[in-house]
Amino acid sequence: MPSYTSDFHGERHRFTDLKDVLAKASHRRSGDELAGLAAATDAQRVAARSVLADLPLTVFLNDAIVPYETDEVTRLIVDTHDAAAFAPISHLTVGGFRDWLLSYEATPEHLTAIAPGITPEMAAAATKLMRNQDLISVASRCRVVTAFRNTQGLPGHLGSRLQPNHPTDDLRGIGAATIDGLLLGCGDAVIGVNPATDSVGNGIALLDMLETLRLRHDIPTQTCVLTHVTNALEIMRRGAPVDLVFQSIAGTQAANAGFGVNLNILREARDAALSLKRGTIGTNVMYFETGQGAALSADAHHGVDQQTIEARAYAVARAFSPLLVNTVVGFIGPEYLFDGKQIIRAGLEDHFCGKLMGVPMGVDVCYTNHAEADQDDMDTLMTVLTVAGVNFLIGVPGSDDVMLNYQSASFHDIMYLHSQFNLRPAPEFDAWLQRMGLRDRAGRIQAPAAMRMLTDV
Repeated sequence: MPSYTSDFHGERHRFTDLKDVLAKASHRRSGDELAGLAAATDAQRVAARSVLADLPLTVFLNDAIVPYETDEVTRLIVDTHDAAAFAPISHLTVGGFRDWLLSYEATPEHLTAIAPGITPEMAAAATKLMRNQDLISVASRCRVVTAFRNTQGLPGHLGSRLQPNHPTDDLRGIGAATIDGLLLGCGDAVIGVNPATDSVGNGIALLDMLETLRLRHDIPTQTCVLTHVTNALEIMRRGAPVDLVFQSIAGTQAANAGFGVNLNILREARDAALSLKRGTIGTNVMYFETGQGAALSADAHHGVDQQTIEARAYAVARAFSPLLVNTVVGFIGPEYLFDGKQIIRAGLEDHFCGKLMGVPMGVDVCYTNHAEADQDDMDTLMTVLTVAGVNFLIGVPGSDDVMLNYQSASFHDIMYLHSQFNLRPAPEFDAWLQRMGLRDRAGRIQAPAAMRMLTDV
């Protein structure tokens, strides 16, 4: 692997290899500092960005930052790269790519066309040269549309995952939280429960309850119990109503092994879900979650900065044509994203990289109580992500997930975003809300009609 140098203000900076350039060029974050990868000074960071800007995009096709021979994610990235989609930008440097992305030429149609040709390392490299407003501007022009029982990702729409978690998986408690979210117009992306007890039997009980509620009211959405993919396979074998298969994923083979998965297991699960043919208007049956710091926390990052490793997770997701992908941006903790500023930046980076690569990207706008962040930071992040065209966000009762013990967005936050930006949920779900008398034609929640659903609890 070649080394790189840059002279800046009379000082020569040396970078041992490509992944060192990427790490030193990254915006400051606690995870890279914890790993000993971050730039020691702002001058070194600027020098690294100078080197990165002049590198041709093709260098990422020839210099694997995680070894091809020992990592199936690298093999996936290399072996499935779409050379024809890459051809229109193949002559560019990283800096030239950044400039092209910000040009009038980078229309939604052109961005969609080149997405299969963009590797995660290319996307991550571009972000390191971009301001927050650049990430917002480009991502807002990236459209990724998916479908199962409704259509996600359309212009003029903002989806939401309704997350009705309960610390003991009490079915009535989860049912009450679910109805609470539906009454406030949430849940078109998915009604998704993180089980406190991750077992096949508990997963079946939760899915049966959600299916009963969905069928009773003919709700055009999808449900998901976020159990491990191997549990989902067994649940499907037993005939339970599985809409979406969920799995947490990361950007290296070793990190995914830490989650107990590999690409073959994911393929098996997707095939099983497709065979059920439960989608009414589409066949996107997978749901993935990711997050900066996951690979580092498993000591499976291969000396690569956390933002670049995170982008590699989107290559895994892309291979399985998911309905939904979201980064749990502040969930892993301040060891990886220390404060509100770092969380906001990471959320914009993750959304940008996913959408640029053609992934239907959402974000869990969240933080843990020991991070130097608060709800004002989350207000900022959810607002700028909506400007950036995020596919969906996550809503929990009162912003407080009482099972996972972290702070996210609330159902009322989703209402604010819909109102402020004149957005609607998925069109099929929006029509259902109006048909049920839960929302008027102007998009306003109708409380009296909503009370009728409370008899289900």
